[in-house]
This record gives sequence, C-alpha cells and structure tokens, in this order.
Amino acid sequence: MAGKNVLNKPLQTCCTSPLTGFYRTGKCETGSEDMGLHLVCARMTAEFLTFSRSTGNDLSTPGPAFGFPGLKPGDCWCLCVTRWKEALKAGVAPPIKLASTHISALEFVDLKDLESHALDGNLVED
Repeated sequence: MAGKNVLNKPLQTCCTSPLTGFYRTGKCETGSEDMGLHLVCARMTAEFLTFSRSTGNDLSTPGPAFGFPGLKPGDCWCLCVTRWKEALKAGVAPPIKLASTHISALEFVDLKDLESHALDGNLVED
C-alpha cells in the first residue's frame, strides 16, 4: 500500500536532488528500520541548519560513506519528526511540503503546526 501524506492523500516526492528519504527514494516513506522517523519534508534554512548542528546533528557536512551530500539552504530533505518538533519549539522550524510529509508525523505534531509552516504551492512538487 502506498504511503499517505498529512492531507490523507498519496505521499508526494519530497526531493530527488539531493536524493532524500530514509530509503533514498525521494519520498519521506517510513518502515520498521527507520528508527529516526524521517517523516517531514522540509526546505532547509540557514537558521535550521545552524540549530541542528548545535543540537548534535550536523546536516551541512557531507558524509560520503553514508551517501549523504551535506545540505544547504534551499535543499529539501526528509527530517526526523522529533527534530522538526524541537526546531518548532525553538522558533526555527523550516518550512515544509504538506503533500510530501508522511501522515505518521501527525502522531507527533499537530496538523495546525505543520500547516503554519507550509510552503506555497505545497500540493505540487516545487
């Protein structure tokens, strides 16, 4: 069965360049192996990348051994839902694509919080 997004519609692609998702499919799909719950399709900002680095998760530095390109502002990436929630509380949550955010994110964050950070044109891939 195909994954659903927070709008209860088919999960859309988050990003293919860089190729994101726990399974590197471009979608924020999840499964039992995804202990980090990479559910939120977010567009990186400098503020969020700095915050993430300061909390122990450097997303800017490439990790070639893990197929990780390193992210820069403007890149979209499937974030761990708990990291996005931490950033929300800190006032630095990056904007998201609702159509590309997995419905399981609603177990951790309210739809209204996600909607308040939604990118324009969310229902189509940017």
